[in-house]
Amino acid sequence: MSNQPGSSTAAEPDQPVVDPADEPEQPSTDPADEPATPESTGRPAYAPGAAVLALLAVGWLAAMLWSTRAAISSAAAGVTAISLSAYALPGVICAALVAGAALALAVTNPLGRATLRFLAAVGTGLLVGFAAAVAINLTYADNATTNTIAGTTAAAAIIGGALAGARNARVVGGLASATLAAQVFVVLFSRARDPLADLFGAGDTQQSMLDAAKWVSRTESLLAGLVAGLVAFGYLTWARRRAARRGESVQLRWPAYLVAGAGPGLLLLLTEVIIRIGGRDLLNLAAALSEADQVAQTSLGTSRLDNGIWVLFVGALTTLIAFGRTLGPRTVDEDEPADEQVAA
Repeated sequence: MSNQPGSSTAAEPDQPVVDPADEPEQPSTDPADEPATPESTGRPAYAPGAAVLALLAVGWLAAMLWSTRAAISSAAAGVTAISLSAYALPGVICAALVAGAALALAVTNPLGRATLRFLAAVGTGLLVGFAAAVAINLTYADNATTNTIAGTTAAAAIIGGALAGARNARVVGGLASATLAAQVFVVLFSRARDPLADLFGAGDTQQSMLDAAKWVSRTESLLAGLVAGLVAFGYLTWARRRAARRGESVQLRWPAYLVAGAGPGLLLLLTEVIIRIGGRDLLNLAAALSEADQVAQTSLGTSRLDNGIWVLFVGALTTLIAFGRTLGPRTVDEDEPADEQVAA
């Protein structure tokens, strides 16, 4: 047939024949081909080092209970024992929160279903609280102060266990490790309080001593928040790298670091709530001893609130700054449209 322009058999422009096998493979856009993550499969994320963290947290709770018992037993009079109990209660409650969360995290790490994980976490916190309450009742003197310490400690351990039932276990692990590190730092910092008070101008007058004590407390809170933020960031970074070595796709964005860094301060504020509710009778009893004790309890309560707020904000800010320094420059995709040129 003729190959005239009007003919249906007109010659087509020459086109190279491409074998489909030689075409470059295009990246798959099917979500099923993407690497599986714990969040995409419905399985809560794995928190590394939970067993070691649980051992440290339980040991710290035992140490706090032992030191509180030693201080109360060495008191010469019952009035002094009441004051010491009210003073030591916040440290015991915070340690119980961390111990309940850390041990529950270690127990629930192998579990996959979120509901089963939460129930197991609450049950573990209940066991930790029950064991602590029994130990307190068996080793402390049998009085109303002992019952208050045992009850609030058990409640704090249960609440800590419930916190470990959260979906993102890595954030809970960072929060618990940061809180434990901050608590240990505060105990070690107590050796430097007197030299710092002299440095801040504590003299013979009561006003100078109060001003120096306020600056010492702020310094302690600032450094505790800094330690908490750095430990939280370090834990989450280690968890992300460990998961990457295991071939898991981990996406920890800035809210996870924010919660982990602010977590120690939040636990301190939660400790104050537990004390104000469960330990109210003990605080009232200690404040009723004398006018000076009433002023001291009011001052201690205000100081604990300020400390929690400082640790919260400093820890969160430290973690976010550390996370921000790990971010590289934003990459521009080739498919993005170029900037429109302005017509002359």
